[in-house]
Amino acid sequence: MTTVFFDVDTQNDFVLPAGALYVPGAEKIMPVVGRLNQFAADRGHRVISTVDAHTENDPEFRTWRPHCVLGTYGQQKPSGTIIATGQTIFPKATTNAFASGEMDVLLDAIAAERYIVYGVVTEICVDAVVRGLLRRGDAEIHVATDAVRHLDRAAADRLFADVEAAGGKLVTAPEILSQ
Repeated sequence: MTTVFFDVDTQNDFVLPAGALYVPGAEKIMPVVGRLNQFAADRGHRVISTVDAHTENDPEFRTWRPHCVLGTYGQQKPSGTIIATGQTIFPKATTNAFASGEMDVLLDAIAAERYIVYGVVTEICVDAVVRGLLRRGDAEIHVATDAVRHLDRAAADRLFADVEAAGGKLVTAPEILSQ
């Protein structure tokens, strides 16, 4: 089964306590994210790692404080989430990885039968990836609930409910790693 693992926005500014837009507890999921990414690579699956990539005066900074500015330490992924082969780094300037249309082109070329999604922030960028995949309607969608972190628990729970209502699955990393 052609599977794509989506590692959403696991970047220093989001996952480290000193990061510009730190998500509380996000550093705790980094070992899990690293294992999922490596597991995918070891089995020949594609890993798509979305990353915020902002210019210094990005319009998004009217809503959020400056973060993930191109070329900064905060914009980088933690080393444990980077794999040697099979990883596509997908830079984006908005919270929605599907906004430019380039993600759809990439996914059309891959023709996946299953997507496994994890990362930060559950109710913002993870939500945008999941809803983009649901809109496509071309494959199973699994969300690794122990490999995501949120700022608003109720909003994250709404996403989880929507995933299940649309026929997707909520899974854990151990379930994925045991396949």
